Amino acid sequence: MSDSPNGLTAAGPFSREERDAVYRAIFTRRDVRSQFLPKPIPDETLQRILLAAHHAPSVGFMQPWNFIVIDQGQTRHAVKAAFVKANEEAAKLFTDERATLYSALKLEGISDAPINLCITCDRERGGPVVLGRTHNRDTDLYSTVCAVQNLWLAARAEGVGVGWVSIFNDADIREILALPEHVVPVAYLCLGYVAELYQQPELEAKGWRKRLDYHELVFENKWGQSAAK
Repeated sequence: MSDSPNGLTAAGPFSREERDAVYRAIFTRRDVRSQFLPKPIPDETLQRILLAAHHAPSVGFMQPWNFIVIDQGQTRHAVKAAFVKANEEAAKLFTDERATLYSALKLEGISDAPINLCITCDRERGGPVVLGRTHNRDTDLYSTVCAVQNLWLAARAEGVGVGWVSIFNDADIREILALPEHVVPVAYLCLGYVAELYQQPELEAKGWRKRLDYHELVFENKWGQSAAK
C-alpha cells in the first residue's frame, strides 16, 4: 500500500514470523564480555547497526547522540587502563563472597572485540529549548539510551555481540576521547561476532543475581498496587 498524501502509512501487526524475530532478538540479547571472535565486522554491517541506532526515538526529535567508532590500538590501551583503575576501585566496595565472585567475573572485552564504540549525548543538541524537554532536562540522556538499545537489538539480529563497559571514571573517558564539556559519554560498547551466547544473562548464570519476577514489578494506577494476574 502506498503512502498517503498526508505522510501517514498503513499500520498493523507484523506477520507471525516477523513478530517472533523481534521477540527473539529481545529475549536472546546478551551482554558479551568474553565470547568475541577475531572475525572483523564488515563496514556495511556496522553501518546498518549504527543506522538502526540513529532511528531510535528521541524527545523533541532532538537526536542527541553521536557514535565514536574506536579501532585504534593506542586509544583502546588507554581505555583498558582506565577500566582497570576503576575496576580495582569497584572491587573494594564488595565484601566476603561477593568480593570473590566479583574478582572472578570478566566485565569487559575492550581488547578482544574487533570494534569499540562510544555513544555520547550532546546536551546542547536542539538548542536551549527543546519540545518535550522543557520540564525534564534529562530526556536527552534517556533518548540516547534508546539508541543504545536499538543498536543492541540490531546487532543481535546480525549475529554481532555487544558488551556494555560501564566501569570507568567519567573524567578518564572524557580525556581519552577528547569530549567537549557539553557532551556526555553514555555507553562504551564492545562489538564483535560471537559463536555462542549464554542461555541466561551471564551474571545470572554465574550466580550474581537472578531475574526478578515480572509480575511483582507491575502496578496498577499507583505505586505498590499490584496488578491483577
